[in-house]
Amino acid sequence: MGRVSTSNVMLMGNYGISTKLNVLFGLPYIKTKTSTGNMAGQKGLQDLSLFVKWEAYQKHIAHGDLKAIMIGGYSTPVSNYTADFLPLSIGLHSRNVNMRLMADYQHDHWFATASYTYIARSNVTIDRNTYYTTEMHYTNEVKMPDASQLNFRAGYRSETLIAEAVFNKWTTLGGFDIPRNGMPFVSNKMNASSVGLNVKYETPVDGLSVVANGSTTVAGRNVGQSTGFNAGVFYIFDLGKKKKKEKKADGKTENK
Repeated sequence: MGRVSTSNVMLMGNYGISTKLNVLFGLPYIKTKTSTGNMAGQKGLQDLSLFVKWEAYQKHIAHGDLKAIMIGGYSTPVSNYTADFLPLSIGLHSRNVNMRLMADYQHDHWFATASYTYIARSNVTIDRNTYYTTEMHYTNEVKMPDASQLNFRAGYRSETLIAEAVFNKWTTLGGFDIPRNGMPFVSNKMNASSVGLNVKYETPVDGLSVVANGSTTVAGRNVGQSTGFNAGVFYIFDLGKKKKKEKKADGKTENK
């Protein structure tokens, strides 16, 4: 199989209902491939996600700003991709409910963020009528274990640059180990801890950002011990009404 690589293009949207409440959506197109061997990768649209983000609390503490944020969301597959083809599948084809709590503290341009996410996952169907976990199952329906995610990040944040160190821990709340002579399966216990660096730069071109990141797996179970590097570009299409700036008599500007 050689090296497995993944590339994606993602359409994202954000609508601000108020200064504290946002609605967001995302839809990725993903492609996987291997560097050698006869196994063909997959490509296609993966899962449509819809999230609501609410800034529940904010307070100025010790010359910095503390925020508590709650995020709830739902994702569902939008194409009939094959989930039972790990590690080359583009997703697990489950419908997910996500609940996340986040705390963010920023002092000047320095910040730290911690979050915890619980992911409730639906059962999935696969393209075979029997499969083995720790016992034989005579059905094409697979019970998916729920999962959780811990994330810590800290670094520098300004209007044009974000540079941060990241620790991420993904835990499958159930599942089973990969059999000795078997392939990875959708309901395996997949646990992984990784560390990495992220950088995002807002270019002088309005709406255009450049991103780069790298991460490596430092501990895991039923996952590859991998090191990855990514680079990409973001362009924001602002569909809202542009505010006009008018100069007042005192020389200050005012948004209209």
